[in-house]
Amino acid sequence: MSPAKKNTRKPVVIGITGASGSILAQVVIDRLLDMEWPVIVTASSAARIVWRQEIEESFGVSIERWMDSGLFTHYAIGDLAAPIASGTFPIQGMAIVPCSMATAAAVATGISDNLLRRAADVTLKERRNFVVVPRETPMTTIHLDNLGTLSSLGAIILPPHPAFYLDPQDIADIVDFIAERVMLSLGVSDALPTHLQYESSEAE
Repeated sequence: MSPAKKNTRKPVVIGITGASGSILAQVVIDRLLDMEWPVIVTASSAARIVWRQEIEESFGVSIERWMDSGLFTHYAIGDLAAPIASGTFPIQGMAIVPCSMATAAAVATGISDNLLRRAADVTLKERRNFVVVPRETPMTTIHLDNLGTLSSLGAIILPPHPAFYLDPQDIADIVDFIAERVMLSLGVSDALPTHLQYESSEAE
């Protein structure tokens, strides 16, 4: 889709924190843009540090590449005047991927001291699709309580667990599966790809 062509889809907000698993955010954003879905990203300072450790492509270069789609917007973590800080700004939903336990705790207790946490607070209060991809193991009772609180508020807690029954051959297979599940939970994927449909039949 050319930047000049009007896109009426509501954007998806992706919050990236300093938990390990930057590739999860990268692939989710890539997939959304491939689907011609508008994406808004905000990332913490710690997220940029972890990104530099885990991803060959720098965060700055990634932003430039995503900008080329004409469907991508980036806001600094301290920009509390950004549109996503307000409930009047329409979005499809938000995913925090990966989500640190510090961010989970802040959102669960209503602390909105940066743009990512404020956007999450807004997503919850407006009852919009909200996905949390926690990255921590093992978890303490504190972590579990905070994630439980988020779940009770309507969030989908989506740990990046491998689908062992699909016999993943490498990290890319695992990341692809998680990315698809995130998009499905956000309501932007009409149907799971054929190779992922076994999970539904297995659960039955």
